[in-house]
Amino acid sequence: MNGAEALVRTLRNADVDVCFANPGTSEMHFVAALDRVSGVRCVLSLFEGGATGAADGYARMADKPAATLTHLGTGLTNSLANVHNARKAQTPMINIVGDHATYHLRHESPLKSDVEGLARPMSHWLGRADTSAEVGPKAAEAIAAASLSPGQIATLILPADASWSEGGVIGTIAPKQAPASVSGDTVREVAALLRQGGAVILLGGKALRADMIELAAAIGSKTQAKLLAQGRDPRIERGAGRVPIARLPTQTDQAVEMLKGVRTIVLVGSKPPVANFAHPGKPSAFAPQTCRFIELASGANDIGGALAALADEVGAKANSDLRIARVNMELPDGGITPEKIAQSLAALMPENAILCDEAVTTGRPIFGTTRAAAPHDYLSLTGGAIGIGFPMAAGAAIACPDRKVILLQADGSGLYTVQSLWTHASENLDILTIVFANNSYAILRNELKNVGIENPGENAIRMLSFNNPPIGWTALSKSFGVPAERVTTMDEFNRALRAGVAQRGPSLIEVALS
Repeated sequence: MNGAEALVRTLRNADVDVCFANPGTSEMHFVAALDRVSGVRCVLSLFEGGATGAADGYARMADKPAATLTHLGTGLTNSLANVHNARKAQTPMINIVGDHATYHLRHESPLKSDVEGLARPMSHWLGRADTSAEVGPKAAEAIAAASLSPGQIATLILPADASWSEGGVIGTIAPKQAPASVSGDTVREVAALLRQGGAVILLGGKALRADMIELAAAIGSKTQAKLLAQGRDPRIERGAGRVPIARLPTQTDQAVEMLKGVRTIVLVGSKPPVANFAHPGKPSAFAPQTCRFIELASGANDIGGALAALADEVGAKANSDLRIARVNMELPDGGITPEKIAQSLAALMPENAILCDEAVTTGRPIFGTTRAAAPHDYLSLTGGAIGIGFPMAAGAAIACPDRKVILLQADGSGLYTVQSLWTHASENLDILTIVFANNSYAILRNELKNVGIENPGENAIRMLSFNNPPIGWTALSKSFGVPAERVTTMDEFNRALRAGVAQRGPSLIEVALS
C-alpha cells in the first residue's frame, strides 16, 4: 500500500466519502488510489474555487466534511476565496494539497511555491506528510481537526513521493469530541439580563436549525426578547410548519434602526453584528454603544443544551403554536420585478427544497416573501467572497440527492465560478438555477451611493457594468450541458419555474432584467 492508498482508506474509514477535485501532475497517484479503493466519490471541478465551494455546500447539508484536492500552491490559491467563505460559515473541510516530491523541492522549478505560507492564514490545522508512513496518521489528524465543533478548515500537504511510495499506514480515527457544555453561571446571568427587558436573542450557525429556533422563540416569548438571525447564515431551516425568524439586515441604516434602543444582545452561535464595510459618517457596529453583549453559547458549545438550560431557567417550553402555517400566494403576471419573482418562488417551491442564495441585490425580497412557503433550507453567502453560488448548489445536491436544489444566482458573481455548471451536468445534479441577468455589479452601484458618490461618470460606470457585450447565459449554460431558457415576462418565468421544479436534473432560467 502506498501513501495515496493509505490516505483514501483513512478518509473512507472516517466516513469522508466525497472528494471535490481539480488535480494536477503531483496528485496523479492520489487520483489512481481513488480508482483502486472504493468508497470515496470523486467529483471533478473545472476550477479549484468550484471544488472548495462545493465542499462548503456539501458540509452545510451533510453535517460532515468533504475532502478537496488541489494542485500545488497555485491550485490552492485559486481555491481560497471559497475557503474563506467556508471558514466564515464554520464549515468542516479537509483540503488536500499536492506538492512536489520532497527531493525536487531544492530546485527552483516553475511551480514551486511556499504551500505552507499560502495555506496557513486560511487553516485552523495545517500538516505535511513527507513520508508514505506519515500520510494516513496525518490524514486522521486533519479529519479530527476539521470535525471539531462547529467545524474547521484542515489542510494536509501531500508531496508526490509520499503519495507514490510504498509503506503507507492507515490512520487511526480519533473519537469525535462532544461540544463543550455551557456553565450554569452563564445560563443564570443570561436569564437575569433577559428579565430586565430590551433584549435581542441573536442566533447563528447550528442555532438556526428548526428545533433550536423553536426553543429560542419560546424563550423570547417568555422574556419579551426579540429573536433574530445574524444574517449571512450558513443554513436556516424555515418555511411552513416551522417557527419563522427574521434576519438582521446587512445594510447599515436598516440594521442600526432595527437595533435602536436594544439594551442587551444574547449571542447564540453568533457574533456581534457589524457592517460589511466602513462608510463615511456611518457606524461600523450595528448595536447602540450602550448595548451589552453576552454570549450564551459559541459554535464550539452544545448550543441545544444551552438553550434547553436557559428555557428551564426562565420557565419557557418549546411551543408548536409559534410555528407558521403555509400561505398560498397568487402567481403574479406582467413585467418582471424582484418582488414578483420572490412571490412566484413562494408559490411554486416544492417541499424540502434547498434554496441557495447568491442573488445579492436582486434577491433581497426573497427571504421575507418565502417565510411561509413550503418547508425548506436556506443557504447564504457567508464570507462575502462572491462566486460560491454554482459550486455551493452542487455540493448541496450531492449531499441531498433526493431534494430539489434551487439556486438564486446574480450574473456578476456567477461568472466567477460558472465552470461549476459543467459539474451540474456531468453529475446530473437536481439543480434549478435562476440567473438574474442585469449585466452589472448592481450592488457596487449602491456602494457608490453609500460612500457619497451620487453621479458617477463614464469610467466608473464602465467598471461596474458588463453589458458591452452582454453575457448570453442561455447559450453559456447550454455549452456546459445544462438546458436553459431566457424569460422576459412573469408568465414566461412562472412557466419555466414550474417545469424546472417538476423535472429532475439540472436546468437554468435566465431572467432578463435589463
